[in-house]
Amino acid sequence: MATGESSVRRSVSLPAPIAKRVKAIARTQKTSANRVIVDLIESGLEAQEQERKRLFELADQLTRSKSPSEQQRLKDELARLVFGS
Repeated sequence: MATGESSVRRSVSLPAPIAKRVKAIARTQKTSANRVIVDLIESGLEAQEQERKRLFELADQLTRSKSPSEQQRLKDELARLVFGS
């Protein structure tokens, strides 16, 4: 969260094991649990956006590909992204 941005207060319930991990990270980084949670959420959102971009890049490559072997490779990779290993 950049400085100067407004904040919205939210209340969330964390499972005990996750709360312990957050507290341990905060202690290690000498920061607040709130900062750790915000950083983790920002990282997760960025990772999700990168995954979405990768999906669209692969789909675009698939539509442009003329090679059957390349098309199959791209289909396999898309399937792994969408459905998991």
